[in-house]
Amino acid sequence: MKIVFMGTPNFALPSLKALYSAGHDIVAVYSQPPRPAGRGQKETPSPVHAFALEHHIPVFTPVSLKSPEVQAEFAAHKADLAVVAAYGLLLPKVVLEAYRLGCINVHPSLLPRWRGAAPIQRTVMAGDTTTAICIMQMDEGLDTGDILLMKDGYRVDAMDAGALHDMLSDAAGSIVLQALEGLKHGICKPRKQSAEGVTYAKKITKEECLIDWSGSAHTIHNQIRGLSPSPAAYFVYNGEHIKIFKSRVAEGSAAAGTVMDNQLGIACGQGALIPLEIQRPNKKRMSVSDMLKGYPIPAGMVVG
Repeated sequence: MKIVFMGTPNFALPSLKALYSAGHDIVAVYSQPPRPAGRGQKETPSPVHAFALEHHIPVFTPVSLKSPEVQAEFAAHKADLAVVAAYGLLLPKVVLEAYRLGCINVHPSLLPRWRGAAPIQRTVMAGDTTTAICIMQMDEGLDTGDILLMKDGYRVDAMDAGALHDMLSDAAGSIVLQALEGLKHGICKPRKQSAEGVTYAKKITKEECLIDWSGSAHTIHNQIRGLSPSPAAYFVYNGEHIKIFKSRVAEGSAAAGTVMDNQLGIACGQGALIPLEIQRPNKKRMSVSDMLKGYPIPAGMVVG
């Protein structure tokens, strides 16, 4: 098929690589413009942009798809369809309808659960035990389009958001190829999403990263998993924002936020939480035991 691929971060890469390896004619790649990165803040192409350059695929990085000039340029590719995976820009109706088969989207959730910007993180933060990858026919709504192909049953278990991201990203490539085969042979029949069970995966805010120790240990544990490795949940001690990347739930009862022992067990509204991997500002990630050797937080202290 003649395809325009639209994606930006690492999540989209396996889908692009699968399409390229399968021999599809990728006539253009659309990605977010290069952003400053690293210590030198040098403008750096996105992972999708870099792959396209390496494989001599034309790359387009408009800041918006709303202008008539950009829309005409998009239509001029005369593709069969666009494949979209974590692109980051809204697609106007004229773009959605530019090609014979429209635009299809790779969405990592059990739609209609977790429509929106942060489905993987919200899945973990909510304590969901399973999730899915959906290939969706895009419309003008927020992830409201008809489902072309759904692969469910992916177990979340004890994964953090980073591990779940990698698993779903890797799986998405083969699922996109299956959907394209189904479209090609007319066996991929769109079905409406259920009107029940709709939830929205809004973008993660900085405020959500601060741990509220009055919550239950299970809720806080899921918050840590869902925000790991980035942007990471944190607590405040001695004026420092200390990030937690891994934790476990434990028994315990004390005022919320109280350090209960010399392993940094912290009392929650219900139960207790033991951080396992941690990071102080401008320091490396390390085990809690290593941090405590040089930076003790005594029992009886209260963290924010």
